[in-house]
Amino acid sequence: TRPIYSHVKEILGDIVLVKLEKEKLLFNDQWYCRCINVTTPSGECVEFPCYRWIANEQEVVLRDGKGRLPQDDNMKEYRRMELESRQRLFRWKEWHPGFPLSIDANTSTELPVDIQFETAKTVTSLCMITNLGLNELMMLFQSSWTDIADFEKIFVKIKNTVSEHVMQNWNEDLMFGYQFLNGCNPVMISKCRNLPDNFAVTQEMVESSLDRGLTLQEELKAGNIYIADYAILEGVQANATDPDTKQYLAAPFCLLYKNSQNEILPIAIQLSRQTTAEVFLPSDDQYDWMLAKMWVKCSDFNVHQLVTHLLRTHLTSEVFAIAMYRQLSAVHPVYKLLIPHVRYTIAINTAAREKLICESGLFDKANVTGGIAVVEVIHKAMKTLTYKSLCFPESVKARGVDNKDDLPNYYYRDDGMMVWEAVKRFVSLVVWIYYGSDESVQEDEEIQAFVQDVCSSGMKYCPQNSEFPNSLKTREQLVEYLTVVIFTASAHHAAVNFGQFDWFAWVPNSPSTMRKPPPTQKGQVDMKYIMESLPDRGRASWHLGAVWALSQFQDGELFLGVYPDAYFTEQPVKEATETFREELAKVTKIIKRRNEKLKLPYWYLSPDRIPNSVAI
Repeated sequence: TRPIYSHVKEILGDIVLVKLEKEKLLFNDQWYCRCINVTTPSGECVEFPCYRWIANEQEVVLRDGKGRLPQDDNMKEYRRMELESRQRLFRWKEWHPGFPLSIDANTSTELPVDIQFETAKTVTSLCMITNLGLNELMMLFQSSWTDIADFEKIFVKIKNTVSEHVMQNWNEDLMFGYQFLNGCNPVMISKCRNLPDNFAVTQEMVESSLDRGLTLQEELKAGNIYIADYAILEGVQANATDPDTKQYLAAPFCLLYKNSQNEILPIAIQLSRQTTAEVFLPSDDQYDWMLAKMWVKCSDFNVHQLVTHLLRTHLTSEVFAIAMYRQLSAVHPVYKLLIPHVRYTIAINTAAREKLICESGLFDKANVTGGIAVVEVIHKAMKTLTYKSLCFPESVKARGVDNKDDLPNYYYRDDGMMVWEAVKRFVSLVVWIYYGSDESVQEDEEIQAFVQDVCSSGMKYCPQNSEFPNSLKTREQLVEYLTVVIFTASAHHAAVNFGQFDWFAWVPNSPSTMRKPPPTQKGQVDMKYIMESLPDRGRASWHLGAVWALSQFQDGELFLGVYPDAYFTEQPVKEATETFREELAKVTKIIKRRNEKLKLPYWYLSPDRIPNSVAI
């Protein structure tokens, strides 16, 4: 990356491109070029952004840093050749039928060099276990714990404020309810206006839990009843990859109540979809109620891992990334806008397919949704993966939780809205700089090819009503689309990823699997049954190692709005970027002031802690 100087004596005319070629040496080394600066005799400096590795005898053609739409570019042939070359490198592949398509590479070393990790990244579960010093417990892989307090044996080495608070308060109904708002999976809670037909809860069952003196029907009408429904797990085959350990899965209903103090509390849990099923209540025996809540949290953990986290951030962002590389030239302003937000995404997903979600990977070792369940759950989740569900305001409105007065203290929603609006305003500024009219969007063949590639290739297994656009007509539509891409890769991933150790480290709060079937009757559960249900020592160790590793920031992490690579060289875009950073700083201050008053601060959507891209 050191500067190299070259001088020519003759006047060359307007400098429109630079070609680089590295001489072949005896050993195949590679050079990383950040940019080329050309100073003309008149003193003008022309920047040619590169930010690429240059290999032996590889010719690299660089255009100057101005963003150009294809219809306004007089060097269309170079754009065509560039995109044809990229499409040969970035090929779609069907990793599993029914999944979003991914990159055509079986290992990380097969990826194009420019999207590989700069340093080797180990994502093996064994490395996680070793880092946490849990090796001794792995020797007792299938042995059960004897008491809840035993889980401290794998918890003690890596304490933090939130996880300690969870360990101390995990069995309280208030802590259980709070996590539906501000835990690691804050997307399951929905307003309940009408009870599901197969939820057998009645007025008499919950009367003692309702503190306003209203009936259940009146509370439903008043908007004080919420529900978390894990229907997606119904009929899914539990992990059977270990013949020595039977594992079980449930698809529960959990009814939640906003009481007169605006606290969210569980008031009824049904662990199966049968109308004759037992409904567990806070007034039941302590072990019945404790185990019912554990079953809900086990279901919540597994839906989080496969749907909220893997599908709706990692795999979705990879689709956007591949389509961007395939369809947008490096001089396209949208390419320049998006490239910081796809950094390492394809690389981390490829590593995950190699080590984590593959056969005999970490999912198989620790989670009840390992094995065939991974495929079954993703297939079901694809049916609800719509374009609008990736639009943050639309997603919270669809769940009926968009009103601050109606549901206060929902920091995920409040902070998410602030970040969404900041991103949208930044995207709007950039789009309006380059697109003078809606017609210019319609005439942009590269942007149309980009959204078409996402719709017809990457997301081809989504249902027809998924509404992923196959074309864009207006600047407003383009702004929303690009906001979805950036927000999904940055803010939404941060919200559902970096709290994993905080909320999942204490195993009883979020079991990754259950080794006994869900209870069908009350009064038959004791602590011994609960301990035999929870993950054994080995699975608990795999689980803890994974959530620790997945919660770590990258070395040299780049946070939202921090763009050290100067892909844009025009002053108006630089000013828009600075405005974006200033707005994000204001959001950070608002969140910090709020958190100073909270016993349990919520920081996952603070812009100074939101990485630009899905990279872990």
